Amino acid sequence: MKHYQTSRLNEAIDVSIPFHQSDTLNFMGDQVTDFDPQSRSGRIKWLRSTRKPRLAFNQYDFFIEPTQSWEFPVEYPESPEMPFDISFVTPRTARIRIQTRRKVAKEQPSLMISKEISEDTTWTSATKTDNGYVWESQFGKVELGLHPFHLTFKDANGKVLTQTWHHQDTFSLQNMYPVPFSFARSIQDMSHKIAATFSLSPGEKIYGTGESFTGLNKRGQRIDLWTRDSLSVQTDDMYKPIPFFLSSRQYGMFIHSTAPITLDIGKEYDAANTIYMDDDSMDLFFFFGDPKEVLSEYTALTGKSPVPPLWSFGLWMSRITYDSEAQTREVAQKLQEHQIPCDVIHLDTGWFEEDWRCDYEFSHTRFDNPRKMIEDLRKQGLRVSLWQIPYFTPTNRYFQELIDKGLVVTDPDGNLPTEDAILDFSNPETVAWYQEKIAELLKMGVSAIKADFGEGAPIFGRFHSGQSGRLEHNLYPLRYNKAVADVTERVNGESIIWARSAWAGSQRYPIHWGGDTENTDSAMLACLRAALSIGLSGFTYWSHDIGGFVKESPEALYRRWMPFGMLTSHSRCHGAPPKEPWAYSASFMDDFRAAAEMKYKLMPYIYTQAYLSSQAGHPLLRAMFLEFPEDPTCWMIEDQYFFGSDILVAPLFEETDRRIVYLPQGQWVDYQTGAVYEGQQWLTIQAGQIPIVMLVRAGASIPHVEAALTTDHIDWDKVSITAYTSEGITDGQGKFYHPLHQKWVEVN
Repeated sequence: MKHYQTSRLNEAIDVSIPFHQSDTLNFMGDQVTDFDPQSRSGRIKWLRSTRKPRLAFNQYDFFIEPTQSWEFPVEYPESPEMPFDISFVTPRTARIRIQTRRKVAKEQPSLMISKEISEDTTWTSATKTDNGYVWESQFGKVELGLHPFHLTFKDANGKVLTQTWHHQDTFSLQNMYPVPFSFARSIQDMSHKIAATFSLSPGEKIYGTGESFTGLNKRGQRIDLWTRDSLSVQTDDMYKPIPFFLSSRQYGMFIHSTAPITLDIGKEYDAANTIYMDDDSMDLFFFFGDPKEVLSEYTALTGKSPVPPLWSFGLWMSRITYDSEAQTREVAQKLQEHQIPCDVIHLDTGWFEEDWRCDYEFSHTRFDNPRKMIEDLRKQGLRVSLWQIPYFTPTNRYFQELIDKGLVVTDPDGNLPTEDAILDFSNPETVAWYQEKIAELLKMGVSAIKADFGEGAPIFGRFHSGQSGRLEHNLYPLRYNKAVADVTERVNGESIIWARSAWAGSQRYPIHWGGDTENTDSAMLACLRAALSIGLSGFTYWSHDIGGFVKESPEALYRRWMPFGMLTSHSRCHGAPPKEPWAYSASFMDDFRAAAEMKYKLMPYIYTQAYLSSQAGHPLLRAMFLEFPEDPTCWMIEDQYFFGSDILVAPLFEETDRRIVYLPQGQWVDYQTGAVYEGQQWLTIQAGQIPIVMLVRAGASIPHVEAALTTDHIDWDKVSITAYTSEGITDGQGKFYHPLHQKWVEVN
C-alpha cells in the first residue's frame, strides 16, 4: 500500500513532496546507453543521488550529490538502466516513453486514447549529431543527447521550444533548483515517482490543465491534477483536472497517465516547468503548432466532442430543487405564460421519495404520473433532465444489493473504504446494472441524466480492474461519463450527459458544467477563467450555474450574469431558490427574457459554430489568443472572450453599465447598437440594453432566426444573414449549418 502525506480523505496530492525530502533516494537521468536509431529505443542510466545537508552562515540547505549503493545483496544496481523510446504519431506529434522499473502488471487499454496509435512515416530517419540524433518533420525537430541524456524540441526553423533540464544544467548555487529530470524512490513503500523537468523561456505562458478557476496563465502556479469536489469556484481544487497544457511558444504536452500529477509551472523555479508523476513510467505526447493546431492534435488523439442535440443549446431551468409534479408543471406553465424561451426543466435531488437518496424512482407521493408529466412537457417542446449520483448511503435500498453482488469499490481487505457503497465502473457487471436503471428512466421519456459527483473514488480502494485508487481515482469520472453517455445514446439516439467531474477523454461525452459557484462578482469571473481553461484542454462545450449556486442570487448580479450565461455553449439557471425570473422584479424578467431571446435568435450561429468547433476540436468559448495568437495583449486577457470565431464578449463583472475592453486588430461592430470601433486599442464601451458588451468582427456574416419558445418551434426556413461592416449593420448573405438536415445551407 502506498503512503501519502495528506491530512484528510480525498485531499489533493502534492506529488512534489518526496523530491524535497532528505530521506528519499533520487536517481538522475544521466546518459543514454544501447540506443538503436532505427527503432529509436534504448536505455537511460539513472545516477543514484541523495540530498546532502549543508550549514552555511546560519542557514541549512540541501544539495544533490551522487552516492554509492549500500544495499544488500550487491546485485541491486547502483545506477539502474531502464528502457525508453521515441515514436512519432503524426507530423505534429512525438511520443516519449520512459520506464524507471521493470513492468510486471499487464498493460490495460487506455480509455483516454480514442484511436489506435500508428507510426507516422513522414519524419526523417535519424541524423547523427555530435552527441546523439535528430529527427525532423515539416513542423518540428526532436533532438536526443546521449552523453549526457537530453531532449530538445525545436520548431521547423530551429528555434528551441523547450528542452529537458538535468542535474548538469543547473545555474543555481543550490543545485536542487530546479528539481532535475529524475525519479525518486520512497523508503516507506518503495514506490517510484518521476520528475520530468522542462525549460521555460522568458515571457513564456502556459494554459490549460483542465477546468481551473485560478489565473488563466498557469505560469507561477503549482497545480495538483486530482479530481476533487471543490465546493467552490475560487480555490485551486478542480472537478475536472486534465493532464494537458499548451504554451505560448507554440507547443503542447499531454501526460498520458491517470496517476496523481503535480505541475510546478515556474513556481518553485521561474525558468522550469516540472511534471511530477506518481507513476513509475512516463508516457508523454509532445505537440508542435500554434494553440489551435495543438488542440486539434490533442483531440485527434483523445477524441473530439460530438455536437450535442439542438435542444441542449436552449435554456435549462432548474433549482435546488423541484420536488413535485405540481411544481414542475407550474414552472413549465409559467415559462410559457411569461414567454420565456426554454428547452429543459431539470429535476435535481428532490424527485426521489427521500431528498438525495438516489434509487432511480420518482416519489410516489409527490409525482402522481411522472411518465404522463414527461409526455405532456414534451408536447410543449420541453425536455426533462434528472439528477443522480454513483454513491449509495446505508439507508438506500440498493446499498446491500450492490455489496452482495460485488459491484462496489472495496478496501484491500474487501470491506467498504468509506461509509457509502461506491459504484465500481471498472466492473462491466456494475456498468450493466447501472445502465439498466438509467435506461428505464430514459424509456419513460427523460432526455438527459445529470452525472453529479464522481470526484471521490478512494485512493486506497480496490477496483475490479485490478488497479488501486492511485490509477482509478482520476479515471473514475471518465468511466462514469462514458457509462451515462453510452446508455443515453443507445436508448435515445443522442449522446449527452450533464456532468461535473471529468478527466482526459471526457470531452467525448459532453456536456460538463462548472460546479458549485458562489453568488459573487469574483465567482462569476472565476467561472469564465474555468470556461477558458477547460476549452484550452480539449473541451468544446461547457456550462455553469447562471447567477451562482450557493445562495439566492442577488437581482443585480443575476441581471448581469444572465447574458454571460446565454453566451456560453450551454445555459442553465440552477442553485438555491429562487432561480425563476418571475420571482424577481418585472424589469428583471424583461431583461431575463431579452437575454434568452438573444440566444435563441443566435441559434443558427451557435449551432454552426458548434459544428465547426467539434470538427476541429476547438472550444466554443475561446480565449482571445486563440483567434489572435500574434497579438501579445490577447495572451494576457482573462475577462473577455470569443463566442465562436466572430463575436467578442465582455461581461460586466461589477455593478456598472460600461467597462474597458481590448479590441484586437481590425474593425469591430457593436452587436446591440451598430457602433463601429477601430481595433488594436483599449476602449471604455457602454453595454447595450442587454447588460453585456458584444462586438462582431467587421466583415462577419451572422445567421439569425426569429426567437421561439423552444428550439422545436424554430422556423429554420426563416434564417436570415446579418452583415457587420465598417458602415454598421446591414442585411447580408452567407451560409449556416442546418441542424435538422445536417448540411450547409446558403442564404441570399
